[in-house]
Amino acid sequence: MTETQIEVQLLETIAEAIGVRPIAAHPLPVGFGLAGFRVDLIDGDRVAVKAHRNQASRSHLETEAFMLRELAAHTELPVPAVRFASADLLIMSWIDNDGGAIGPAHERHAAELLAALHTTRLFSEFGYVRDTVIGPLHQPNTKMANWVAFFRDQRLLHMARQAHDARALPDDLFARLEGLAGDLERYLIEPDHPALIHGDLWTGNILLKDGRIAGLVDPALYCAHPEIELAFTTLFGTFGTAFFDAYASLAPLEADFQNVRRPIYNLYPALVHLSLFGPQYLPMIDGFLKEIGV
Repeated sequence: MTETQIEVQLLETIAEAIGVRPIAAHPLPVGFGLAGFRVDLIDGDRVAVKAHRNQASRSHLETEAFMLRELAAHTELPVPAVRFASADLLIMSWIDNDGGAIGPAHERHAAELLAALHTTRLFSEFGYVRDTVIGPLHQPNTKMANWVAFFRDQRLLHMARQAHDARALPDDLFARLEGLAGDLERYLIEPDHPALIHGDLWTGNILLKDGRIAGLVDPALYCAHPEIELAFTTLFGTFGTAFFDAYASLAPLEADFQNVRRPIYNLYPALVHLSLFGPQYLPMIDGFLKEIGV
């Protein structure tokens, strides 16, 4: 199906789904076999839309809608409101944004949002009421009382085995990851309480407007140690000193996070990127393991 055919069919489907006639659709980059659009409605409103490109593509739009609704219900994070969701279509409120690079003012606002999220006591176990996704990849969330065990079994080993089974992760790196997994209690600590996290905070999922965080999109939520979220923000340089200084003033960090636990936690998104994008992420995984001393 061509982009034009998708667009014509999409406009008709949106009108049926939300009861308002669309008048124009503008392509948005979304990836993972999906078509994305900013759609202008006849009543002057706008919506953001994700849809299947073809029947062979795989996505988890209903799961994404579930995660956005959970964040909207339980947190103050600026996430888009879900207006319609099915296996083939996700329609969300449009969040106006001005693009550009993340600056110190954005970082300080992000610190306020995340410190509030991470210090709120909502849940008593790690994981969640159902499995979620990170990008298009399955993310198991069987509830557990122990964070180290949860991270070992449902994050680090789960993603390492998936990459190894697909022959994306070589035997030697897999063996080093297994060795680290068996010794995690030397490095990781249990948090004060399980924190609900966004789960996929990198630059592309953060919308900016007038020096503030306008929106956070594409979550991969579950309950975790907040440090895994903080580590992820360093993976591609999303946040830096301004963020961590502001965050630490609101929710102080335990000693050795940056030097010891950050590289361990970043193995998970590095393995995710290996599974999604290929062997260019092998040096990153090797580098984190060397940084840890494995």
